[in-house]
Amino acid sequence: MAETLYDLAIIGAGPGGYVAALKAAKAGLKTACIEKEPLLGGTCLRVGCIPSKTLLQSSEEYYHMKTQAELFGLTFQELSYNWKTMQSKKEEVVKGLCDSVASQFKSLKVARYEGLASFENENTIAIQSKDKKEAIRAKNIIIASGSYPIELPFLPFDEKKIVSSTGALALESVPKKMTVIGAGIIGVELASVYQRLGSEVTLIEMLDYIAPGMDGQVSRQLLQSLKKQGLQFLLGAKVISGKTSGKGVKVEFEAEGKKGELESDIVLVAIGRKPLLKPLNLEKAKVKLNERGQIAVDGFFRTSTPSIYAIGDVIDGPSLAHKASEEGVAVVDFILGNPTPMRYISIPNVVYTHPEAASVGFTEEELKKLSIKYLSGQSFFKGNARARATFDTEGFIKVLGDEKTGKLLGIHILGPQASEMISAGVIALIKNMTLEDLGLACLAHPTLSETLKEAAVNALSKK
Repeated sequence: MAETLYDLAIIGAGPGGYVAALKAAKAGLKTACIEKEPLLGGTCLRVGCIPSKTLLQSSEEYYHMKTQAELFGLTFQELSYNWKTMQSKKEEVVKGLCDSVASQFKSLKVARYEGLASFENENTIAIQSKDKKEAIRAKNIIIASGSYPIELPFLPFDEKKIVSSTGALALESVPKKMTVIGAGIIGVELASVYQRLGSEVTLIEMLDYIAPGMDGQVSRQLLQSLKKQGLQFLLGAKVISGKTSGKGVKVEFEAEGKKGELESDIVLVAIGRKPLLKPLNLEKAKVKLNERGQIAVDGFFRTSTPSIYAIGDVIDGPSLAHKASEEGVAVVDFILGNPTPMRYISIPNVVYTHPEAASVGFTEEELKKLSIKYLSGQSFFKGNARARATFDTEGFIKVLGDEKTGKLLGIHILGPQASEMISAGVIALIKNMTLEDLGLACLAHPTLSETLKEAAVNALSKK
């Protein structure tokens, strides 16, 4: 096998891999990227973030017209939706973004390999495509192979009746009844899509709250909001068995010592994801794992083999596309001799339901656990002029700051455009801003963002 030598080879073309590849190529490094799928972009672009947000937006537009049109003085004789059109528009968006990545690869001369990657040794990667096997060598290698959905042993995915998030994004029709196992971000987002379009959706969650990782108050209020919309929840419940039955699926669960059963057309299993590592032959590269089965890395993402790095879903931390991208940038900076440590505390988390939920920094629960004294201020959208003008007043903004210095520790939002407003919180944390800094900001009126300033002012009033 002929072997080409690269400055950097990247396994995986998801948000971590392709961003790293583009940055490296722009910096003049001879770069290769290996991706097993025909389309670039990874789970996020192909079967995750982007298609789900497209369907969320389509279903939200329909739901708001159905439930709120009269508030805006809008009337119509009939309102319906076309599921096939929603699906085709979703695919159009996905293909456009994936093609954009491919175009950037071409213009920056990133060598693209389509096939399954596996290590031959610390510097050599074998690539198995449909019709040939070849190998490349690299001075540096980044593992960004991503993750895959976890399935339950008694409910293996067939992507027709028992589906992962991938299958849930491509159903042939909107089911009458749907059961979602897991009320994390993926679970509540996809449940929202189908409930808005008429499905009867029940979510089963082992924990006694939804959206783990979010501030407790945000999680509780979000639960109430989703219940009002028609979603049903079984919290503190464990699924113990399941099987296909006729045209549907039966699921047996246990809660508070009692057993129950649900039957639905579709079951979505959304209980988490695992690092995609098995095909890589990591042992040949002497790359070690941690106790959780993830690749062990240091503060600069170096593995146990110094020339091999790992980022994204294969290492510790939440499965977030933007986290993976920033880690990819950090690795390339390190290789170029410009090390920039990651600031994980300023990485935001978002739930794209309606209302949206967004968070950055510490939650109140975390601050209490760490015995950090803090000030907390809240402001509600029902008092915000822009929210009232758009009839979208549900939710609040909470700001947390150090009791002595006022340094911002966390910002948590439930409400309209939370995913956009949290960006201000990210910048505020990166720049070590204080409650007073936010309180002094003159924000445009009327805007939803004024609620952020008011929350900071309310926190300062408790000094």
